[in-house]
Amino acid sequence: MADNEVLIETSARHVHVTQETLEILFGKGAELTKKKDLSQPGQFASEQRVTVVGPKKELANVSILGPVRPADQVELSATDARSIGLGIDIRESGDISGTPGCTLRGPAGEVTIKEGVIVAKRHIHLTPETAEKLGVKNKDIVWVKTNTNGRNAILGDVVIRVSPSFADAMHIDTDESNAISAVPGLMGTIIKEL
Repeated sequence: MADNEVLIETSARHVHVTQETLEILFGKGAELTKKKDLSQPGQFASEQRVTVVGPKKELANVSILGPVRPADQVELSATDARSIGLGIDIRESGDISGTPGCTLRGPAGEVTIKEGVIVAKRHIHLTPETAEKLGVKNKDIVWVKTNTNGRNAILGDVVIRVSPSFADAMHIDTDESNAISAVPGLMGTIIKEL
């Protein structure tokens, strides 16, 4: 692996919920059941799934990621958002003020959130050590070059996110993944300026 390369992972549609929302959707005292660990330390895909309901249609069997969060958030691809009748708000995770809302339906009940549906801005998680080695800092914007069979691309507007609790990896959504024909283990080259 070259010094300026990063693993590119596809982040499929998913939901983050508060404990309060979890209990409305799955019943009093509900807890998330780990299905599998994700690449970011402490994060996991749970067994629990919900239906995301928009003005036009719904998306069934959407995974809830754990652990529970301080705010509800739904991360969709632009295609998903359009298909259920919502606008496209490209945001960093956690930046949900003024974004569209939707209804989440579980086996025990449903919750309508007034905001929180985003298309996640493409981003790179880095440890402080890796960020220093690459000469980048938190919130920097970079480009990432990919080499895939017949679909080479340069992705812009990639936000650097730095924390000691991260593992080094770039996250793109399913639309972006399909556009570049991403495969497991795909590496991207970080470019600070074009």
